[in-house]
Formats: sequence, C-alpha cells, structure tokens
Amino acid sequence: MEYNLLHTKFEEYELIDSGEGEKLERFGKYLLIRPEPKAIWNRQSTVKQWFQAHARYVRNTTGGGKWKFFKPIDDAWHISWDTLTFELRPMGFKHVGIFPEQASIWEKTQSIIRNAGRPVNVLNLFAYTGGSTVACLSAGAKVTHVDSVKDIVDWAHQNVILSGLDDKPVRWIVEDAVKYVRREIKRGHQYDAVIMDPPKFGRGSNGEVWKLEKDLPLLIDLCKELLTPHPLFFLVNAYDVSFTAVTLRNIVSQRLAHMGGTIDFGELIIQPTRSHMVLSTSIFSMWHM
Repeated sequence: MEYNLLHTKFEEYELIDSGEGEKLERFGKYLLIRPEPKAIWNRQSTVKQWFQAHARYVRNTTGGGKWKFFKPIDDAWHISWDTLTFELRPMGFKHVGIFPEQASIWEKTQSIIRNAGRPVNVLNLFAYTGGSTVACLSAGAKVTHVDSVKDIVDWAHQNVILSGLDDKPVRWIVEDAVKYVRREIKRGHQYDAVIMDPPKFGRGSNGEVWKLEKDLPLLIDLCKELLTPHPLFFLVNAYDVSFTAVTLRNIVSQRLAHMGGTIDFGELIIQPTRSHMVLSTSIFSMWHM
C-alpha cells in the first residue's frame, strides 16, 4: 500500500493562487474565482490576477450562491487535455464541468487499460460530465457511464463527441447508481474495472437518500459482485468528506485486499503557479493488479 500525492497535469488549467476561503483559477481563456473552504491561509498579496478575474462565484447565507460576472464570458467554452476536449460552463454551486486534478487519475487508468492486452469493460458510476469516461474510451476500453441527471449525461456525451470518440463503445445510463448495480447483478453482467465518484450526500429521482459514510461500504460490496474473475482496477474518489484517505483505504482494503494486487491511496493536489500553498482537493483509493 502506498500513500500518494497526485499532482494535476493540465496545460490549459492553472491554479494561480488560493486563500481566505477562495481559489483563483484559469480555465483556458478565463480567470475564475471560486469558493474553497479548505484554503484557510492568506492569499499571496502580490498576485494581481485576483483583480483581473472574469467571474466570481459568491455564496449566500442560505448555502446557495450565484456567479457574479466582471467581464463578458461565453455560455460555454472548450479546453483540452492530451488528445481530449471538454466543454465548460459556469454552473450552479460553483462548478464548471470538470475537475482538473483528476487528470493524474486519468493517466493511471489509461496506462492500466492500454497494458491489459485484452478488451476492457469499465463501469463508471456517479460519472458526472465524463472525464474518466472519455479517458478510458481513448485508451481503448468499453465504458458504461452512469449518472442520475440526464442533462449531465448529455454533457458527457458531448465531451465524447468533442474528443472524437463518438464511434467508441459507450453506454449512457440515466439512473440511480445503486439501483443500476443491483440490476446488473441480477442480469449477470460483469466488468473488468469500476470507477466511482460518489457525492457526500444526494437524493435519487424517487427520493432515495445517499449518505457516503453509511452507503459507500455497501455499494463497494455490491460492485464486487460485478467484477470479472480477473479484474484490473477498482477506483473510489471522494470530495468534501469528513474522513481521511487512510479511512477510505481501510474501507477499500477490507473488501478487496483478498484479491491480491495493490491498493494505492492518497490525495489529489494542485500546485499553484503563484503561491507555495499546495491545495488538496480530494482523496482516493485504488485497488489494481
């Protein structure tokens, strides 16, 4: 088992500075300021780009928020990573449609798929706008993309098209992840790899309540039943959680270590270009052969 600090590698993205509850980022041609509760340190006073931002996401007292625009910005724009292209948009709750720190994870999964020497079938749960889906498709895998929000699945489909991969084998599933996994078990379907990026809290289309700390172990147990006799990897990402990477490692290890292989775990971090304050964005645990 190895603790990792995985750095982002994304040429068209830049974390310029962070501090005082916010982060200043460049997404292609636009500078954006977004909330970052973990950045409790002081920002760098010499970073002039804070005053050159195109937009800032401002939270209100009720927990919501909205974008405040200082300069004109397109409704949607594109950025590239490696040979892949993604569409970005200013969304509610501060998001723009991509988590650049995931690029280091994309590299790991692509390498495993390319070196497998056989067809690879990947299940991507809570798949959002499809960063991992696009990365795995580009490496030669077949992907089943599952998310409960149709508009988000359509966005992921658009990213596949933009990346020139629309002829690749991908299935688009708009459904609650747990329900889908249970049905796949009954159907006897199997996968060589599982990726999941579950939220801390969520509600399904029929009012189902998801709580990460309570429901994650059960979901991992269910997904184990979908693995082929010789699986390649099992990846869990987690954002804004109350437990550590070690805790996530323990949950994954307890359920998968008996299969042999290796379990890597750690944090996804971003190194600012105008500051020495490294920003940790999420934790992960990955079992692989």
